[in-house]
Amino acid sequence: MKRALLITLIITSFFSCKKELTNTKLSGSVFGTFYDVTYATNTSKDFSKQFDSIFNIINKSMSNYQADSDISKINRNESVTVDHHFTKVFKASKKLYIETEGILDPTIGKLVNAWDFGSEKPTTKLDSIKIDSLKQFVGFNRMGLVDQKIVKRKGAFIDFNAIAKGYAVDVIGMFLESKNIKNYMVNIGGELRTKGVNIKKQSGWTVGIENPNFDGSQSYDVVFELKDKAMATSGTYRKFKTDSLGNRYAHILNPKTGYPTKTNILSVSVITDTCMMADGYATAFQAMGIDKLSYFLARHPELQVYVIFINENKEMQTKAFNGFKTK
Repeated sequence: MKRALLITLIITSFFSCKKELTNTKLSGSVFGTFYDVTYATNTSKDFSKQFDSIFNIINKSMSNYQADSDISKINRNESVTVDHHFTKVFKASKKLYIETEGILDPTIGKLVNAWDFGSEKPTTKLDSIKIDSLKQFVGFNRMGLVDQKIVKRKGAFIDFNAIAKGYAVDVIGMFLESKNIKNYMVNIGGELRTKGVNIKKQSGWTVGIENPNFDGSQSYDVVFELKDKAMATSGTYRKFKTDSLGNRYAHILNPKTGYPTKTNILSVSVITDTCMMADGYATAFQAMGIDKLSYFLARHPELQVYVIFINENKEMQTKAFNGFKTK
């Protein structure tokens, strides 16, 4: 009887000392935007320093805004041995370049800068002659990776902005998993990766897709739960230029023409396994237009996509592909 009582006391003491899982939320600025990371632990462990270290490493590898980064040195035609982060993003970009038939092309960087959408301010007035001269540097098919070094033509400019932010989301997520954290949501500028549940609510992570409001206001078209998946959204309603006639030019460029893409898509959200691929697909799909996108997604049922677009009657319309659930 005494022995049974002792065992009961030990078991009760063990469970009473074990703290319950609670959410820890860390926020800050990175890559010119914000980050919010929420994860469940029983120790309230603060990973701020580790996150900063990861962000610094990724910036050092792939930031066009950092003069001493590997990608900036490569764009200056310097010889650089790239790290595994650069290698992963380069290979993923190749996959996306091939699948989208060149719509997603990281070598469009000089044109992005010329249109004043990139890391370098244009130094000359942009016209059709200038655009034609810059198109000679576009073509990811003419760029390779050999022995951890980039092989490219002189003057070619790489820009991984369409995919690097999503990759950073994945790296933070993988770091948390390495610490045996099974429930988290990583959010960098609206690009998301989730695992498990929100411990506070004991349900999937609540996320939303914004309405395409050109006035800068924020409202949501749909709100739903995301679990064990990543999501990225690309839109033309926030980042655009307006000419003297009032015409808007989206920041998504057509690599073949060198001009901003004419598309009826205002916003496209992609759900898949990694945020890096979701980020890249979302950018490419933004440039496709609804008809070409519908054809592409018929061949890629693994990608869940939600689109807000302007139909033939000039009305805003939404469409979900491949089982994208908004409730």
